[in-house]
Amino acid sequence: MAITNSERVGKALDLLNTGLRPYVERELKATYKDRWVDTARPSFPEWQHTGKEGKGLNWDTQALLQVMCELWNDCFKKILGPSDRNLAFELRDVRNKWAHQKAFTTDDAYRAIDSVSRLLAAVSAAEVEAVEQMKAEILRVKFEEQLRTQKRKESSIAVEGKPATGLRPWREIVTPHPDVASGRYQQAEFAADLWQVYLGEGSDEYKDPVEFYRRTFITEGLQKLLANALQRLAGKAGDPVVELQTNFGGGKTHSMLALWHLFAGVPAGQLSGLETVTKMAGVSQPPKIRRAVLVGNRMSPADLHKKPDGTVVRTMWGELAWQLGGKEGYAMVRSADEKAVSPGDSLRLLFNKYSPCLILIDEWVAYARQLYNKSDLPAGDFDAHFTFAQTLSESAKLADKTLLVVSIPSSQNEIGGEGGLAALERLKNVIERVETSWRPASVEEGFEIVRRRLFQPITDPELFTARDAVVKAFADEYRKFAQEFPSEAGKSEYERRMKAAYPIHPELFDRLYNDWSTLDKFQRTRGVLRLMSAVIHALWDREDKGLMILPASVPVDAPAVQSELTRYLPPVWDPIIEKDIDGPHSLPLRIDRENPMLGRYSAARRVARTLYLGSAPTQDATKKGLEDRQIKLGCVQPGETSGTFGDALRKLADQATYLYVDGSRYWYATQPSVNRLAEERAERYHPEDVTEEIRRRLAEEAKHRGDFSRVHSCPAGPSDVVDEPEAKLVILSPDHPHSAKTDSSAGRQAAAEILNRGSAGRNCGNMLVFLAADKTRFVDLDKAVRSYLAWKSIEEQTKSLNLDQFQTSQVEQRLISSDQAVKGRIPETYVWLLAPGQKRPEPGQPFPAVEWEEFRLQGQGWLAERASKKLENNLLYTSMAGTVLRFEIDQVPLWRGNLRREAVGG
Repeated sequence: MAITNSERVGKALDLLNTGLRPYVERELKATYKDRWVDTARPSFPEWQHTGKEGKGLNWDTQALLQVMCELWNDCFKKILGPSDRNLAFELRDVRNKWAHQKAFTTDDAYRAIDSVSRLLAAVSAAEVEAVEQMKAEILRVKFEEQLRTQKRKESSIAVEGKPATGLRPWREIVTPHPDVASGRYQQAEFAADLWQVYLGEGSDEYKDPVEFYRRTFITEGLQKLLANALQRLAGKAGDPVVELQTNFGGGKTHSMLALWHLFAGVPAGQLSGLETVTKMAGVSQPPKIRRAVLVGNRMSPADLHKKPDGTVVRTMWGELAWQLGGKEGYAMVRSADEKAVSPGDSLRLLFNKYSPCLILIDEWVAYARQLYNKSDLPAGDFDAHFTFAQTLSESAKLADKTLLVVSIPSSQNEIGGEGGLAALERLKNVIERVETSWRPASVEEGFEIVRRRLFQPITDPELFTARDAVVKAFADEYRKFAQEFPSEAGKSEYERRMKAAYPIHPELFDRLYNDWSTLDKFQRTRGVLRLMSAVIHALWDREDKGLMILPASVPVDAPAVQSELTRYLPPVWDPIIEKDIDGPHSLPLRIDRENPMLGRYSAARRVARTLYLGSAPTQDATKKGLEDRQIKLGCVQPGETSGTFGDALRKLADQATYLYVDGSRYWYATQPSVNRLAEERAERYHPEDVTEEIRRRLAEEAKHRGDFSRVHSCPAGPSDVVDEPEAKLVILSPDHPHSAKTDSSAGRQAAAEILNRGSAGRNCGNMLVFLAADKTRFVDLDKAVRSYLAWKSIEEQTKSLNLDQFQTSQVEQRLISSDQAVKGRIPETYVWLLAPGQKRPEPGQPFPAVEWEEFRLQGQGWLAERASKKLENNLLYTSMAGTVLRFEIDQVPLWRGNLRREAVGG
């Protein structure tokens, strides 16, 4: 029977309880001593009675999390960091949701289980292993759901493009690795886990040395690290202590794995990329060595660790000795381990006995911070531990053929609270005395790391030529239209970067490495790999025909991609994406469908995607979002017109709820812009308010007569149009529109009413021409007027709405643009000239019925001037030769009092 998401969350919460309880009790006792039960009591509901020594405490998961949240500052802040606090508060809400039997989507369940795993790892609980297995299982379920979702993709919302002909799309030149193309990568999750590999677990790409090196790009820093290790452990030279310190996700664990696999007993010739390393080191084959791995968040200082041979280990030095020499090695530090004191010179003797030996220590701060202000743990106290750290580094330096590699965090996420900061300071003071620093991968090398992991290598010379042709076409585009793109895009260095990053465009890499890597918990390498794998899988599945993978190519509407993009952001972004960025009901898709010139290129969707990637992670930055040139760089392919994307950007700026504009800079934000306020106000206006504003503007039109003697604007009734022998244009009210060839239209009926003066009749009916609005186009005019009225009302209430300087400036700009929009819509809407006429009656017959002619106006300008030009020398004469006038007069039987239709303009 299939397990539900709610059941998965329940099991994870049970594991959280088991792993978290010892830590919580330990911290409470350390902080409050004998008062710890009384201090925790207020956090429990009344029905959860407490007894002495905590024996009667009903430590359910809710109680554990409640105690952590309420006593955080006094008790738990010293060891754990702000991100751990967020996890505790989040999981308290998760538990409440689960207890009240609320539904959990797969994404909700994965997030909950991932948060459980992170909190358990922060306290080095053994239960994290079981939770990690649950994560892998739910990722498999999520992958299957995404496959089903992908099958319902609609071709109508596929992103279009019109690149230059003769260039091959990226999918015809380079092929993703099978696990990326199929989407199976999600189960592995690109999790470089040193402890898992030590245990012989995990995916082949991490635990198998040959496969690991096949997918690893040997950066300059990694090359020096490996060469140093070969030299040191072969007894030639080399530094004995190496410190790995980078930002979160900078490649520390991957470098340790490279060292681990280098000395796994596999011949160097079978490990891809080692030729240069062995040549640099002067060592042809890695020597046979002993290896030890210590991962701080997988070892609890509060537990006794029983080994398969019966050895009981308490401290980090006990674990180290056992890994190097088993029971015999442990015996060399047994006394120090049992007493939880530093082993002193025993470490040097240990290393010499089991040399060559490699010692890898990861997440050391996560382990040491749990000893802060503690004196009753099996692993010893804080001071004793760092006495060991100093002894360890000195012993590695003095011992023969021994290499110590230590990772030291520089991200607050990994450091934690007060205890973490103290541990970091002590550790750095110890290690930096003897260490050799290590340089992480540069951004350029990061391109190659990601590219190699995601794509199979190009081997066909013809495909290299095709790739170079695409890169050159992009470079030529940037040079030819230099004013449309950032200046650096036209330089030869940028062309080199495009070739190195192909098929991923450097602009996409720049956004991920420069913007997204600043987010809390976004790991520079793993985060980029996870996201780009989801992107490439979705594009491969959709048969994307783009020349390169640009920011505009990122399918934000794909569930897997959206999940990766939002996992580092507040949940508020989900509805913003659906409304303003991408998806079947999004604004950009609607704009593309309503504007064929934009729709041919999916211009609005591509602009919105580019903007999102450049603005979502910069919400707290001084400079938010992207300039228009950068947006075009993220969208335009060779053969496409950049102006198309500029038009799409302007339409988005006019209509999007969450899009902000400041000069040439654009960004999405989580708060509705003033656009949203204007949109809501525009919808609320009564039709009469709109009509009144149009009448006001048509009154301005009446001041410009053209060739007419007079212009009547929106007469209230027939009597407002005087019956005089002067050519007059009557502009009908907007509530009397006309549709082509429709005798019963409101415009035709209103014109007939004025022509007939009700039932009184009119002597000079041949002096009138009527101008009516087009019924279909009136919808656009109505929308433009509503927008103008909304912005005008906001501008009048700037102070009462408490708008800041930027918003005030935005309102002023939008008021001007909306006013211009109305001015443009009026001549586009008032296009129907209605001219009444009568044929000459046959002798002795009455006048036939009035017949109406329709004329459609085109172009811009004042309405009366356009109408004059349309009727000139046809129905409206401003001058007439005498002979022509005499001929026309002779055609009229004046003695019978008949009138004729031609008008003489004054």
